[in-house]
Amino acid sequence: MVTLDFRTLTVPVGIVRILEVIFTCISFSLVASVGHSTNSFWTWCMFTWCFCFCVTFLIIFLEFTSLSAKLPISWDDFTTAFAMLATLMVLATSIIYPIFFTCSSCGKQIGATVLSCLTFILYAVEVGLTRAKPGEISGFLSTIPGLLKVLEAFVACIIFICLDYNQFSKYPGLQWCVAVYCICFIFAVLVIIFTICRLLSLFPAPFDKVLTGCNVLAVLMYITAAVVWPVYSFKNNSRPSYCSNMVLCPWDNLVVIAFMTCFNLAAYIVDTVYSFRLVFFISRT
Repeated sequence: MVTLDFRTLTVPVGIVRILEVIFTCISFSLVASVGHSTNSFWTWCMFTWCFCFCVTFLIIFLEFTSLSAKLPISWDDFTTAFAMLATLMVLATSIIYPIFFTCSSCGKQIGATVLSCLTFILYAVEVGLTRAKPGEISGFLSTIPGLLKVLEAFVACIIFICLDYNQFSKYPGLQWCVAVYCICFIFAVLVIIFTICRLLSLFPAPFDKVLTGCNVLAVLMYITAAVVWPVYSFKNNSRPSYCSNMVLCPWDNLVVIAFMTCFNLAAYIVDTVYSFRLVFFISRT
């Protein structure tokens, strides 16, 4: 039986979600009114706003009708993971869209950019509101290590987007780096899926110990990638002169990958520190 819960619309997180729906709707409406583009970055921006609008609206509807409690998933983990993912997606969109599609006389595009930035702030606020507080019993994805898993998977996706087969297929070292990105990404996604679907009991060992071991391995693998990728990518490979006339040169993707590799390495180090603290300190108290 469906029961309407008006309280879900008046609590702080409910108000934030309503504003997210409004702002994302206005953002993609403004951009759509300007005209369609076949540019992949335009497609990414529109997908981000539409995706976040639809999922946030679905979350509001399911909580308002109390149907969320009947779903066979960890609802808190799902909403927190989505809020973190939406924060990262909208942040990327808020940077990409103005770089490629705005100008001093582009009123609608500027308006969409401003609303996108506000939407990013709202999703970041939602992450803060739904994140597990110290001493609070909650799902794994509501904790800092859980949010870091979403961040690590998202950064890996950015790396995959920037990869060019013709660039990394020439050197075994770069192929090793791609293998590192894939292996760590797959594990992060499996952790997210298993957590949301409440399947962590299927792990062959205690989850916290499995997580710690994999995080340590990921740190070691990413250290090698952070060293090997720049060595093979930039050795005798300076930025081409024709790139000066391009907004985003294909060579620049190598720089983005190198930066994102170091960024993800830092994320895995922080994740490992939290995992060690969880296993060897908190569990003993």
